[in-house]
Amino acid sequence: MSREAAFIAALRGIATHPAARGLADDCAVLEIGGETLILTHDAMAEGVHFLPGQDAADVAWKLVASNLSDLAAKGAEPLGVLLGYQFGPDDARFLAGLEEVLVHFGVPLLGGDTISATGPQVLGLTALGRATHRPVPARSGARPGDAIWITGPVGAAMLGFEALRDATAADSAAFRRPLARLADGRALAPLVSAMMDVSDGLLLDASRMARASGVSFAIDSMAVPIAAPEARRAEALRWGEDYQLLFTLPEGAEPPITAFQIGTASASAEAPVVLDGLPLTEAKGLGYEHS
Repeated sequence: MSREAAFIAALRGIATHPAARGLADDCAVLEIGGETLILTHDAMAEGVHFLPGQDAADVAWKLVASNLSDLAAKGAEPLGVLLGYQFGPDDARFLAGLEEVLVHFGVPLLGGDTISATGPQVLGLTALGRATHRPVPARSGARPGDAIWITGPVGAAMLGFEALRDATAADSAAFRRPLARLADGRALAPLVSAMMDVSDGLLLDASRMARASGVSFAIDSMAVPIAAPEARRAEALRWGEDYQLLFTLPEGAEPPITAFQIGTASASAEAPVVLDGLPLTEAKGLGYEHS
């Protein structure tokens, strides 16, 4: 078990409120009166989630978009964000990018906190949303026989990272400025049996959804659309940060948006993911985990 997984397992003994969903989901789901609030928080660290010296405007964009992607997987309408900001080498550029991304998604800044510290820059953002459909989609809920779908290709962020790191002329936008699929999430929310966004790698996130649902996912690797060269298909399935939506639908149901069927859920087997007939475990490097 990774350090991250062990720490989250320990936190489950503390996070006993029903809104926490047993920390088995990407968001808290809080019922207040006749409304259901969706809350999520993600952090980013220099040298892990963005490159040292990277344009701070792009860092601001990614920080907001990655959090809104969690709301998208709940079919939520964003209400606002709270920023946790450590002063960095170019605060003005960060502010410019923050304003740009908030205008793009139509989301207000509601507050937050600022600090000064030494060492790599660490940033945090809390996003708040309102459920547009109840019950709110979760990682759990997939059932044997359900079809597994994804909204688009994986691997674009991997190529974008390499282009940015190596300072080539190749397009790096998928890594620098990902998009949150908010409209797709709202369209899917009334129909899906389970849904989450792909942030840590398709295979790893699929294994998490399968475990939460108590099923096994049989995935056809060649059915997965990729943005990378064919020779790098295995890497694209594991790299992450493409922020596509991964979801399941009952057999025979068709999504109301463009999406690609990549497999089928079955009764729980020896591994949460079976790729091209080969059982996989999370210990085999299915995606990104903090050590």
